[in-house]
Amino acid sequence: MRAVWMEEDLVKMIDQRYLPEELKIYTAKNHEQIRYAIKEMVVRGAPAIGVTAAYGVAQASVSWMDPSHAAENIRTARPTAYDLFYAVDHMLKSIKEGRDGVEAAEEYALSVINKCRAIGEHGAKLIEDGFNLLTHCNAGALATVDYGTALSPMRVANEQDKRIFVYVDETRPRLQGAKLTAWELHNEDIPNAVIADNAAGHYMQRGDVDMVIVGTDRIAANGDIANKIGTYEKAVVARENGIPFYVAAPVTTFDPNTKTGMDIPIEERDQEEVIYIDEKRVVSPGSDARNPAFDVTPARYITGYITEKGVFTPKEVDRMFL
Repeated sequence: MRAVWMEEDLVKMIDQRYLPEELKIYTAKNHEQIRYAIKEMVVRGAPAIGVTAAYGVAQASVSWMDPSHAAENIRTARPTAYDLFYAVDHMLKSIKEGRDGVEAAEEYALSVINKCRAIGEHGAKLIEDGFNLLTHCNAGALATVDYGTALSPMRVANEQDKRIFVYVDETRPRLQGAKLTAWELHNEDIPNAVIADNAAGHYMQRGDVDMVIVGTDRIAANGDIANKIGTYEKAVVARENGIPFYVAAPVTTFDPNTKTGMDIPIEERDQEEVIYIDEKRVVSPGSDARNPAFDVTPARYITGYITEKGVFTPKEVDRMFL
């Protein structure tokens, strides 16, 4: 099962808000429901958001609605993930050229899947037998339709019978690591342990982590990345301890029009995501909370980018746009 797909004029997706307790399917009948699914994190992860947006524009074209109107509405769902905007522009261009919207969206989804598999093939070459890996948030099949970005090299390495172990940051406040990444790794029979976000530095300092691999929602022209809040801290601590820090992403995540990470809009989400966990208040009454969804990791902390075109260093960023 893919994380997102289209059946006739309906867009369906695994509702990630209910995992790992329940496997529920969310059905979007129009672009308003597509926007809701993206904004409220029914679907999340830059590539999966992009595919969902592509299907949403296709859905509008099938419904004899102006796809540009649907596209503009979908664009406003979330501000940080570049794949969202890339997918919408790709779909509008395809439809303007006379292509069938559904066929164009399905082709786009298949291209994302194939790119993620290629990311796994390239990234697995970096993983040695016996490696202990660390990842942050969820960048697996749920976030990318299939295979994943950060998890794809781990899946391929596991298929190659390399013995690996994965430390999974819980990823507060929405616990994507504890709920989603751990669920995916378990289903792939990859040994793992969920750790509190604040424990990552402890294991790095003790020499228990050989490599960090994360995904990203946008990569600026200079190689800076925006990823789930807490990624910057992991990169700094990895550098301090001499641990390679890799970012896995398809080339569509690179935004040549954004000069540096400081130019990437950072989404600030509702404070209740921090104050409550599963409807239980965990913050002292009377206290407010801040909830940035992403942070920026400067390119100087990144060892390399694992893409469908190969592995590149920050000094080779320009080559990724060719």
